[in-house]
Amino acid sequence: MDVAQPIIHQVPYYSQWESPQLVPDILDGTLRAADDPFWERSGAPSEEEYEYWSWRVCGMACLRMALDYWWGVAPATVRLAEECLEAGAYVRHPDGRLDGLIHGPFAAYAGRRWGLHAEARSPLPPGEIADHLAAGRLPILSVHPAIRTLDPQPPRRGGHLVLAVGATEHELLIHNPSGFPDRSQAAARVPWADLPRFYADRGIVLGPPA
Repeated sequence: MDVAQPIIHQVPYYSQWESPQLVPDILDGTLRAADDPFWERSGAPSEEEYEYWSWRVCGMACLRMALDYWWGVAPATVRLAEECLEAGAYVRHPDGRLDGLIHGPFAAYAGRRWGLHAEARSPLPPGEIADHLAAGRLPILSVHPAIRTLDPQPPRRGGHLVLAVGATEHELLIHNPSGFPDRSQAAARVPWADLPRFYADRGIVLGPPA
């Protein structure tokens, strides 16, 4: 990747769970998300609603990081999700299924509600990610969640959202809302050569107002 100088934006990190250190236990089923001792910080009205949303708010965690970086505000994750539900960026079905994050309505919401530059891009080629970072923008990328371990054989691409925060000639730096502590949460390094295994070539480019 042609990156003349390393780019690292000092973006605050937020997990999609309120206790980032508990992510391994939640993911392996040792601990229910509803038992997260800080679930109320999410803005959910109950442990059950927190359990439901916490598995689905990787995009809200990415938005929260960007808002804290540019505006110094970090709205509660589930409150953001509820707003996106009203904006059509999520569709919640009676049987519990959730469609989303739907990139177009989400980009419109981020611009209207928070005054951000927001553009849904499909495709968003890997070669453009560093260009956006160099211009001061933060791309939200659709990747497979196995990017947290750089799994050599993920079953597919996409299905999870991470925030690109930096780049070097050899690596992309991401904030991963479902990453492991001290390994793949904040500024996790993903070699450019490994990215295509996980990356679905689409995302939402966020930036401050022009």
